[in-house]
Amino acid sequence: MPHFSIPPATRICYHFILFLLLPLVVCAQFDDADTDPRNELKINPVSLIGFEAIDIGYENLLNEESSLGIDLYLGLGEEDEFSYYRTFAVTPYYRKYFSRKFAKGFFIEGFGMLNTAEDYDEVFFDSNGFTEVTRERSTDFALGVSAGAKFVTPRGFVAEIYLGIGRNLFSSEDSPSIIGRGGISLGYRF
Repeated sequence: MPHFSIPPATRICYHFILFLLLPLVVCAQFDDADTDPRNELKINPVSLIGFEAIDIGYENLLNEESSLGIDLYLGLGEEDEFSYYRTFAVTPYYRKYFSRKFAKGFFIEGFGMLNTAEDYDEVFFDSNGFTEVTRERSTDFALGVSAGAKFVTPRGFVAEIYLGIGRNLFSSEDSPSIIGRGGISLGYRF
């Protein structure tokens, strides 16, 4: 099992972001007179299969054409063929739906992403194959946009596909300036 530790300054940022997002959870507890379900829990199996990461999300449907949500991404794997490896991300978002059905169909979203990543470098020292692996850890905050489509069955099964791009606002030489967001999420509306 890989060891995952968060630096103290980063931990404070995470707690602050979670404190700001607390109203999402509180608002989800209130039930309107509407009979339409207003909450969704989702998981992105593409992250689990392709990147050895857990990517789960919660979305609160504000009305028939907009919603607020949050995704949590936690990398579980070690270094692989990707030179830059995202290890943690919290992504709050706002979505606007363009369909006549209740929060279904084509959507666009604006998102913010607090992300932590590691950049691995391998250095070979001798002919015996001695290798030193160095890690550069960076934490940054990005703003971006995504587009996608959501499909919901009458019994509440949710499938969505989305793709987006964002820019890290405080990028240094250890973090990329452009980040991606995307996947195929499966879940349940209740």
